[in-house]
This record gives sequence, structure tokens and C-alpha cells, in this order.
Amino acid sequence: MPGDKSISHRAALFSVLANEESNINNFLVSGVTEAILISLSSLGVTWALTGTNLLVKGPGLSSLVPPSQSINCGNSATTMRLLAGLISAAGIPAVLDGSEGLRRRPMGRIIEPLRLMGVKISATQDNYAPLVLAARPVHQPLRAIQYHMPVASAQVKSCLLLASLAANGTVTLVETGNSRDHTELMLARMGVKVSRSPVQPGSDVYEVKIQPPHQRIQPLRITIPGDFSSAAFFIISALITPGAEIILKNIGLNPTRTGLLDVLKLMKADIEILHQEFTSGEPSGDLRIRYSQLKGITIPSSMIIRMIDEFPALAVAACFASGVTEVREAAELRNKESDRITVICKELSNLGGIIKELPDGFIIHGGNPLLGGVVQTYHDHRIAMALAVAGLATQKPVTILGAEIIDESFPGFNKALLELGAEVEQF
Repeated sequence: MPGDKSISHRAALFSVLANEESNINNFLVSGVTEAILISLSSLGVTWALTGTNLLVKGPGLSSLVPPSQSINCGNSATTMRLLAGLISAAGIPAVLDGSEGLRRRPMGRIIEPLRLMGVKISATQDNYAPLVLAARPVHQPLRAIQYHMPVASAQVKSCLLLASLAANGTVTLVETGNSRDHTELMLARMGVKVSRSPVQPGSDVYEVKIQPPHQRIQPLRITIPGDFSSAAFFIISALITPGAEIILKNIGLNPTRTGLLDVLKLMKADIEILHQEFTSGEPSGDLRIRYSQLKGITIPSSMIIRMIDEFPALAVAACFASGVTEVREAAELRNKESDRITVICKELSNLGGIIKELPDGFIIHGGNPLLGGVVQTYHDHRIAMALAVAGLATQKPVTILGAEIIDESFPGFNKALLELGAEVEQF
């Protein structure tokens, strides 16, 4: 699998914090990471990409230069939100903009806490890009705050942790839900004092504390594990294809990301972790997946945040599972690259699935054959890949319009399907 998208984003951006060269192996080269590399250039950062090896000459926060024009974040909300945190810490003026799709993504969730910290930031309707950040006097730190995040979001958390590097004391973030912790792990690896723990044993409320660094931040020397969210589509491919068995090598197995594995095991999936190790501080391993007769279940609410990116893939699996699969408390899916609740329900219904849309999820009656047909991606890479996986087991072919959006996160997706024996025609 290609390098993890979330870790690639962070590795490229966090490298600028160190006043030395960082070396990042297995970096994801795709549309979304291209946006963050271009943004680094606009901030005066020097980098070089050879294959999947990225070298970044970090200037340090105090040496970032104001961009001469607005930074185009493409279609990547991760790029925009993390950049907002970095630029807030640097105290330089900047304008962050992006695609029409990105301009529909909610940004109020970072604007409010950044303002509480003293960042001068404005936005369209106080919620949407473009974001305009004003300069801050060099010797004026941001305020240390204690902030209860209304939505568990790794992007929001990462934005605020980056801004906290310029705070005048310890910043405490409280979130309900176990959102991915790549930022905490990577900052700790670079020498920043950051901790994350439940507020009490067994609680699903977590407290993240970060202290502004008082010494040099260390450069990164890492190898990025394979992207679990990309692997999810091949996991489902094997589970729904009679006779299939595949092994996926060196996949990131961070427990804040692998809720899908737990859910699929509840659905009686035949999945085995062959071995586990740590790759540059992140748990990883190989997965063996075999075709399985899946059973529908009600998805436990505690697992929603740990599989928030995998619901398009899960919905396909649910169509081939016997019985009913029910998803609730997942309204955050409406705020992704598309309204994934509506789009999942519409496009799988177009293929013959029996699926009911809910305000915060959906109900799928599985075990009914999917027929095939023509479907849309709504400029959403995960929707496109999920529909391609569905086509492996439909009665007639599936034609996916707008499938080029897959290159945003997984340029080699079609090639990988072909290598596994799928019949794929691109036109």
C-alpha cells in the first residue's frame, strides 16, 4: 500500500519546525500531498522529492516567510486545517484557499479556538474558506487555553496542537472519542512535550496536554507505514470475492485508526494479523484476508471515530453481508469530501442495494445481489474506490464516472486491482 496519507501530511508539515533536514521514506505522492508540498514552497521551505523519499530543509517556525499570494490547499481539508495551526504559531499573515469542494468544508471548528488563543483569523460567513490570518507581533505569544472540542477531530486537534507551539503555557484539549493520534506521536518523536490520556480509567473522554518547546525541535528520520484507509478497500475486496485470499504488507495498525478491523471481525470476517512491529514509532504489520460469509451488525458507537474514513468501504461489505447492518452517530460523514451518508445511500441504491438513509447514518439490508450500472463519485476519492470494489461482485459491470479523483489519495489503485486479478478498464 502507498504511504499513510495522514502521516505523510504531518511529516511534511512538521519537518519545517526543525532547523535541520528531515528524511521521510515511503511518502505518499498524490494530489492531496502535492498541495501541502506546494504550500511549503510558498512559505520559503526547501524540499526535494525523489520517488517516495522526501527531504525537507526545515527553517524553523521563526524563519517562515509570508506567502506572496494565497495558498491553494486544493481539495484537502487536512492541508488547510494543519496549515492554519502552523501559520498561527509562526505569526505570519497568510490566506488559505482551495477548491469549491474545500470551500464547503466547515472551518468554524478551528476558527473559534484559534481566536480564543489570540489568533486574528477571518473566514467567509465565519465558517468557510478562504481563511485570512493576520500577522502577530514577534514577541507576543498566543494564549494557553483549556478547550473542550465539540467534535472529536484529529484535524482540529492537530491544528490547535501546532498553534500551541507558540503559546505562553500548557494548552489542554479535551475530546470525547479516541481520534487518531499521529500528531501526538510525531511531535513527541521530535522532542515536544505532549501527552494524551483518558480523563479517568475506562473513560472515552481524552485529555491532550502540550507544552511549548523550550529547546530545539528534532528533525524527522522516519519510514511511513502503508495507509490503512487505502488498505480498507482491498480488505473488503477479498472479503466479498469468493475464493479470494490476499496478504497486505506493512500496513499501519495504529489502534486509533483500525476500528474497521474490529467491526469486520464482529461481522465474522476472516482476517489475521501475521505479525506486528513498530515503524518509526507507529504500529504496523501484515494482514491476511480471506473471503468470508459476513453477518450484518449494528456498529458500536464507540468505534465510529476510529473508522470514520472507512464507511464507504464498510457499506459495500454490508451489502454482501447477510442480515441488517446499522450505522448511527456518524453525522460527521456529512462533512467529508462529499456528504458521504447521502452519496453512499444513493449510489449503492443505484447498483441495486437496499439501503435507508438516516440523519446520522444508514441501514443496509444485505445479502441481496448488486446488479451493476453507472455511478457518480461526487469528487470523493473514497466513494470512487468503494464503488470500484462493489463492481468486483456485481452481476453486471459498474461504470464509475469521475474515477480520476482516486489519484487524490491512491494513484496506483487501478494497477493494484489489475495485479490482483480484477478486470478494470480505464477510459
